[in-house]
Order: sequence, then structure tokens, then C-alpha cells
Amino acid sequence: MREIAVRAPGRVNLIGDHTDYNDGFVLPLAIDRDCRVTGHATDGELRLRFLDGGDDNSHRIAEAVREALHLRVGLDADVTSTVPIGSGLSSSSALAVALANAFCSAADVAPPPDEVARACQAAETAATGVPGGIMDQLTSVRGRAGCALLIDCRTLEVTPVPIGKLDVVVVDSGLPRRLAHSAYAERRAHCEAVSKGLGLRALRDATLEQVADDPRARHVVTENARVLAAADALRAGDGEAVGKLMLESHASLRDDYEVSTRELDVLVERLVAAGALGARLTGAGFGGCVVGLAPPGRGEDIAVAVGGFVVRAVDGAGPMAG
Repeated sequence: MREIAVRAPGRVNLIGDHTDYNDGFVLPLAIDRDCRVTGHATDGELRLRFLDGGDDNSHRIAEAVREALHLRVGLDADVTSTVPIGSGLSSSSALAVALANAFCSAADVAPPPDEVARACQAAETAATGVPGGIMDQLTSVRGRAGCALLIDCRTLEVTPVPIGKLDVVVVDSGLPRRLAHSAYAERRAHCEAVSKGLGLRALRDATLEQVADDPRARHVVTENARVLAAADALRAGDGEAVGKLMLESHASLRDDYEVSTRELDVLVERLVAAGALGARLTGAGFGGCVVGLAPPGRGEDIAVAVGGFVVRAVDGAGPMAG
């Protein structure tokens, strides 16, 4: 009987939202909040105990992940998670990736990381009905300690970018993010229609001039540019430049893409007032969390001031230590 003990981290995105499904660029990091699966393999039966409040989607994701990986093995396991559910920190992707690693461990197979990420993306879409991009799953699979990940969502090229001594602060708005009941799918469909009308594969290929009069598409094009600039600024150790780009990103998500809320806007303002270099909503919006970038050594104080918490960049999914 093969024993199973695996983990998969959630993620927070420093900058680059609603760009992944447009073949664009993102700059997330895997965080020290994770989903864990512990138990043993079975011949095929699936007995999962979600100890931190799983729902129907949790069970559907488990079945969909196994199907996407084309595996017949089963699990008898406990599932726990420290990734806040519905907060925009990719709790569902952490679950999917943890389950994928558990199934692979049970079957004694090791698919390439990108294949695991794509299988989990397909499984989440099938289980939840939300046509999400690849960022969340790929970050959970490919995370690197101490680094953000510059991800090209077209090629899946991942370039680690050291964060240095900057601190990352997360604050939960308390508004649960329900993408299946939000305008997420509508936003994606609009972007696809615009790119098709322009004769392009995706909005990643559009110029600013081509989309200047379409706020949704304009956000995608300008956000891609901000992601690349933020990665360069991080490499140069210029936290102030990254913070400025994060604020510009939030304004674009609020005004052009219209996925922010008053609660998220207020939290961004509070983070900056408390000393953050910059802040923005993180994830798809419509609720969930905001992320702030703090000067070295200031993270904990800022987190206390706004009721948030500091996260560290960690390695991606794998066996649990010890």
C-alpha cells in the first residue's frame, strides 16, 4: 500500500491579471499557504475527507483531475488547506495540483510539470465551469523559493525573478470571490471577440493603438507592458518602481476592466497609507484579496496596521518534508 504525503502552494499575483487567458504575461509567486493530501493509494476507490470545509466542487475537482491525468488509481486520504477559500489566492488550484501530485504518487508516475499544470487547468474548468487561465496551476507547480515567476502564458516559459528583501503583504477583503457567478467568463469572451475581430491569435499580439478605444482590451495590452516592466524593476532592486506599476495596474483593473470593488479600493489606499510601496487587487477581482509590496523589514508592521499577513515565496508542489 503506497503512502501519500504531498503539498501544493497557493499563489499571490504581484501584477498581471486577466492577461493569462490572453496569452500574456504574469508575475505571481507561490506562497507559504498550501493544500496537503495525506493517506494511501487504493485500487480505484476515491475516499477523500476535506477537513477544512470542502464542497461539491472539491469532489468534482478530484474526479476531474484524475480523469485529466488518465489515471485509474484511487486515494484514501485527508485533505487540509491553509489557503483561504474564495480569497483569490488560488485555493482551488492548490487543491487540484495537490490532488494531481497525490494521484501521480499513488500511480508511481511523474509527468512533466507543465503537463500536470495543463491537466489541472482542464480539470478546474470542467469541474467549476470557469474558463480560467494557466497562471494559478503553473505557479503552484513551478514555484521557486524567494522568487516571483515571470510567466509567458503562451509558451509557458517560466523565469524566476528574485524578490530580494522586499516584503509581500496580503489583505483579505472578506468578500468571497465566486467566479462562476461573476462576469469573469463575460470578460474573457469579450477579449476573444476583440482579438478575433482584429485578426489576431490573442490580445497579447495587439498594439495599444489597435485597442485604444476598447477599455477591456486596453487593460490587457497595458497590463502586459506593466508586467514586463515590473520584472525588470525587480531585477534591478527598484521596489518603488514596482510599487508604482502595481498602483497603475489596480487603476486599470478598476477603471478599464471593471473588476474591482469599493472594499478592494479602500484596502489598496490603506496599504499605501501604512507605508506600502504599492498595492493592487490580486486575482480575478470581484472580491478576494489585495496585495501590497513593502520596503525591506516593514512587512510585519504594515500587515498589522491593515489586518493582513506577510507571505513568503516558496517552492512549488511536491512531497511533504519529513
